[in-house]
Amino acid sequence: MFRLGIALCFSGIAFAEGFTFVIGNPVAAQEYRFKTAAFVVRTDGCADPGKAQIGGTAEGIVKGARRSVPLQVTQASKPGIYALFQNWPAEGQWVVNLKGTCANASAGALVPMSAKGFIRESAKFFSRPATEAEIEASLKALAEGGNK
Repeated sequence: MFRLGIALCFSGIAFAEGFTFVIGNPVAAQEYRFKTAAFVVRTDGCADPGKAQIGGTAEGIVKGARRSVPLQVTQASKPGIYALFQNWPAEGQWVVNLKGTCANASAGALVPMSAKGFIRESAKFFSRPATEAEIEASLKALAEGGNK
């Protein structure tokens, strides 16, 4: 029952096949050192989760200026699970742009952030890295209050 509860803590769009990300609250990683993470990411559809490569940037608008900050991604003790710690400023509007590869497959995600944390229902998942236009659209929607 506990494992089912943890599994339900993760949320994302799972594709029928292929490599993708699933996001969740830090508790879903079941590692104390991740309790202060912004959120955790699990890879799905990777035959060898330990070989997945995850990275990305926090993309933001602060006082009208566009900013990009490389993400601080920490791998969990269990392969295929990663924690993302907020290393971007609290000020402004931010979207986390995740990119990953597993063998020949790619995945991407845009995760809007608020002062209270990640906005699960507005996250977008791709079978490729997000485009610059998709990042800009997500930031614009966040700034206009469309990602609550």
